Amino acid sequence: MKTFEELKVSKALLKSLDDIGFIQPTPIQETIIPVIFSGANVVGIAQTGTGKTAAYLLPLLTKLVRREGNEPRAIVLVPTRELSVQVGEDTSELISFTDIRHASVYGGVGWTKHAELIRDGVDILIATPGRLWDLYQANAVSLRKVKYFVIDEADRMLDMGFMPQLRQLFEIIPHKRQNMLFSATFSEKVEEMAQEFLDHYERVEMAPSATPAELVDQQLYLVPNYKTKLNLIRHLLEDETGFSRIIIFVKTKEAADDVFKVIRRKTEGEKRIVHSNKGQSTRMNSMRDFKEGKIRILISTDMSARGLDVTLVSHVINFDIPPHYEDYVHRIGRTARAGNHGVAITLVAPDEEWHLKKIEKLIRMEIPVTDIPVGVEIEPTGFEENQRQLREIDRQRKLDDPTFKGAFHIKKSRPEHKRPKSTGQPAFRKRRRG
Repeated sequence: MKTFEELKVSKALLKSLDDIGFIQPTPIQETIIPVIFSGANVVGIAQTGTGKTAAYLLPLLTKLVRREGNEPRAIVLVPTRELSVQVGEDTSELISFTDIRHASVYGGVGWTKHAELIRDGVDILIATPGRLWDLYQANAVSLRKVKYFVIDEADRMLDMGFMPQLRQLFEIIPHKRQNMLFSATFSEKVEEMAQEFLDHYERVEMAPSATPAELVDQQLYLVPNYKTKLNLIRHLLEDETGFSRIIIFVKTKEAADDVFKVIRRKTEGEKRIVHSNKGQSTRMNSMRDFKEGKIRILISTDMSARGLDVTLVSHVINFDIPPHYEDYVHRIGRTARAGNHGVAITLVAPDEEWHLKKIEKLIRMEIPVTDIPVGVEIEPTGFEENQRQLREIDRQRKLDDPTFKGAFHIKKSRPEHKRPKSTGQPAFRKRRRG
């Protein structure tokens, strides 16, 4: 394995790396840094937690050398404000022995505040697409001297619908530039994006697209209903030693609130929720406190946790299947970072098993099932939830087989108070147990 010095990282950055405690490059850094130094356009595919951010920042900051002029020479586009802050913090650590200037800008605050931030000059600008466009439209930033353009977490950019903003930005930045695109997955959409924006490029893939980190122990619980999920979560988190720092991912704000209510008084340690209904300062403070170890349990939707880089997360718990299958890789990549081991637990209801199959196909492995622990109360599935599950399973079967007529029917004329009690519940498919 080569050293950072052998990779020709600048001496000032080597001092910073030594202070931070980074001794050896990760595989993605060792492979992709020479490609970036060559000047080629790059597409880097690497799972989260592999050192991807430093893989582009180190050669980029080495190329910038020192402060120059007032207009940014490097742009790093990220999908969320949280990731903008995170990349900004990483940049700040790396440039501590240089005079390079940087700034992070994002939505949620007035653009005039960010215009003031970059008024005296900036060499590298980390931005969300919408905020960068706001600043450009307001003549608060010029992009005419951009030489290096990075799109980080391209798959998330596409999921969030940023393609129109990206096309606008590519129309106004100089054509002669080096482009770098990074993603945890290389879906058809990401490939189309690369072909549209990068022209010729060199692809560096450290693992097959959507491969989970090797140090993550993946576990699966087949759970009959929503209430039993809550009971299981509460039971698991009673183990304060094993479950020392946990992120619980939920699909909706309502689920986040429900989980919080269930564990608020039943488990030890500080707990916080981060989702779009929380104010920006509240979310940012929660993320910071979690990174500093002041919070044991963080409950989050997918969007709010982007950019959360914490090396000692013991467990990630998927309360439900993520709406985008690629997010499964992003979620579980919050643990087992920087060479540490971690556990990723996923709770799956009967109507989520179809989606689970899609995720297993994506990651090319079957997740072993773990028995629900003794002591967890298995709640009966209520009539309404049972009917909803059956309808969803019917819909899934029709997607797989358009000729399927549907096994579930309900008589609309039956009065609500005369509905019979449910006599059956959706059956789990047979799986091996690990």
